[in-house]
Amino acid sequence: MAQYKIAWLPGDGVGNEVMEAAKIVLDALKFDAEYIHGDIGWEFWCNEGDPLPQRTIEVLHNTDCALFGAITSKPKEEAAKELIPELQDKGYVYFSPIVRLRQEFNLHTNLRPCKAYPGNPLNYKEGIDLVIFRENTEGMYGGVEFHPIPQHVFDALCTHPKMKKFGEKGLENLALSTRIMSRQGCENIVRQAFEYAKKHNRKSVTVVDKPNVIRETGGLMIRTAREVAKDYPDIPLWETNIDAQCMWLVKNPLDYDVLVAENMFGDILSDLAAQLVGGLGFACAGNIGDNYAVFEPTHGSAPKYYGQYKVNPIAMLLTTRLMLDWLNEFDMANRLENAIATVIAEGKVRTYDMGGSNTTLEMAEAVASKL
Repeated sequence: MAQYKIAWLPGDGVGNEVMEAAKIVLDALKFDAEYIHGDIGWEFWCNEGDPLPQRTIEVLHNTDCALFGAITSKPKEEAAKELIPELQDKGYVYFSPIVRLRQEFNLHTNLRPCKAYPGNPLNYKEGIDLVIFRENTEGMYGGVEFHPIPQHVFDALCTHPKMKKFGEKGLENLALSTRIMSRQGCENIVRQAFEYAKKHNRKSVTVVDKPNVIRETGGLMIRTAREVAKDYPDIPLWETNIDAQCMWLVKNPLDYDVLVAENMFGDILSDLAAQLVGGLGFACAGNIGDNYAVFEPTHGSAPKYYGQYKVNPIAMLLTTRLMLDWLNEFDMANRLENAIATVIAEGKVRTYDMGGSNTTLEMAEAVASKL
């Protein structure tokens, strides 16, 4: 019997190809696992009205963690048009399966390292080594939205005087997306950031929000961060606004170390930071809960490249390293990262985004050869 059971979720488009790349390096590492396929993605939305079927949820419940490739997502109106005729006008509403996984399994912590490996021609500056902690289940991506706004919801909101002017426009013309944050959620993600900084001897933690404008939710995040910081007197807490932080990351990326933010702001920060170290071809992520985790590269399904084995698999390979680290396979994780760093530094094998012409699988095989 294998030591681990891994839910294998290729998803859509190039997700299938980068997952092939991950399998090459896992086999080279002699990782002792049974890989259990799970159906997820656009095909299942179009044909079943559910991009994350219940049978896949059951796979996850019976595995140690999941490795996930990429997903295709579209706005709900466009998604509804792509349903098969038998499912049209049956009330099906598209909801992102990765967001649903985060909420279904309470994967509250999104960990996104962004490191500039020496020799990468796409690095903005050598020495960048950022780690972003993004709250993963609340905030703007919590999914509590309305269009049009029901009368009873509007009436409840009208206890706030600034709401009344919107009623003049007609409720059918209004859309509402909420930003709901809890003290517990804020405390958990900030504490995760500080614990990581403590364990890895990081120099600072920066909490990023917009409390001067989004006063209640932003204020809650900042107040909670200050309270948590008292338990870590040796690690400075910096506070920045999201707009200014984006500017400063471009201007002075070496000044920052561990950053922590709510869901949407963390998403924005992590994509910006990814570009500083080479783009989404180098961007990995772990969706981590108390008892389960789903690991994914942060690039999309890139339909225009599907079938060409063209995209850079390093994001997927770094994601695989995160999975190994979470499973306490520290030696394998370190060996894999060192192999990736060696291939980048040598510069002999490069995918199109790095100025080369090697394929997805050739990059994976180059990394595997260093193991």
